[in-house]
Amino acid sequence: MPEPVERTEGPRDGAGRRPAEPPLPRATSIAGGPVLIEGPVEIVLPDGEVRVCDRPVVALCACRRSLRFPLCDTSHRPRVRS
Repeated sequence: MPEPVERTEGPRDGAGRRPAEPPLPRATSIAGGPVLIEGPVEIVLPDGEVRVCDRPVVALCACRRSLRFPLCDTSHRPRVRS
């Protein structure tokens, strides 16, 4: 796994401080489940299509079983019949 990179370069003000930067988007990988990305987000598909999702958290399918791929629809969960 690559080491995290600390941002140290970039413009500084007259006192040597860096201006406030927007927070980096956060992605969380769920074991056996989706990748959660703090939205809103643009998703670029392999064919070049761009989908925009303005939800606060977007679940991207990591198992490719979703009927709504690239969005997760929980198809990866085992179905329990009663």
